[in-house]
Amino acid sequence: MSSKRLETVKLTANFKLGGNVSLPFDLYRQVVNELLEYAHQRGITSFKRLKSEKYRELRRKYPELPSHYIYTACQMSCSIYKSFRKLKRRGRVRKEKPEFKKDVIMLDDHLFSLDLEGWRASIATLNGRVEVELLHGSYHEKFRGMRVGQGWVVRRVDGLYLKVVFSKEVEVQEPNGKAVAVDVNENNVTFGSANQIVKRVTKERAIRMVYFLKRRRLQSKPRLNERTLLKKYRGREWRRIREIYHRVANEIIKMAKESGATTIVLENLKHIRRRIKRSRMLNGRLHRWSFRKLQFIIEYKAKLNGLNVEYVE
Repeated sequence: MSSKRLETVKLTANFKLGGNVSLPFDLYRQVVNELLEYAHQRGITSFKRLKSEKYRELRRKYPELPSHYIYTACQMSCSIYKSFRKLKRRGRVRKEKPEFKKDVIMLDDHLFSLDLEGWRASIATLNGRVEVELLHGSYHEKFRGMRVGQGWVVRRVDGLYLKVVFSKEVEVQEPNGKAVAVDVNENNVTFGSANQIVKRVTKERAIRMVYFLKRRRLQSKPRLNERTLLKKYRGREWRRIREIYHRVANEIIKMAKESGATTIVLENLKHIRRRIKRSRMLNGRLHRWSFRKLQFIIEYKAKLNGLNVEYVE
């Protein structure tokens, strides 16, 4: 019997919030930018250091904010600044210092809680905690029994959304030398073991192109309901692609189980869009191809089924 080890699988759910919830987006953005300025001037990338030097000062300056808003603002600032420094070294940022402009608030377990059975969330505001209805969510059944981690409230044109990270420890088998290799392409996915090879035509390129042309026609002749139609087409396109991805991923997991393989091998396609510089049309196709999303779906499904995932050149 093969030995096993523990690994953590993390998934993100997206819930739309009902009702009229008043959250301090502008004030939170101000705090994050103040922390970014401080971190940039002193080159601070450590969350512990930033928190120890600025937390008490900001608590006195913004007494109306619940204390953990300052705490998460420090976390977000460090993350943004580290990302900015990395992109700056690669020459991919022209600005001299980072700036936070989004309507996003980071929440920890002291600032929100979830009741998935009752489809409700409790969120800390300037006026105390409020109960909010979850209007709809993604993959509700999949998150049963998983641990709730950090969350983010995002303000969009059509309302507020709560993004939540769920995690679960799973037992993954030790590799036994048998594997299923997966070749992800723009229009098909080929996978197989030593005894069988399967090619599944996804038609992703054609689907992406159809919706790309629809959006371009809408944008070339603006109309009153242009934004609504663009949103509808984006959602429809992603639902079609997502269904294909899940179907293919399930086939790959099934083959691994039937062949006794304990490892799924994927290609390392990182930076492929930067490596391939061809025509404008090809570059556009590569940017519409969401290969990493398919790999992510295969990876988390594999781990939930006790399989290993390896990336190779």
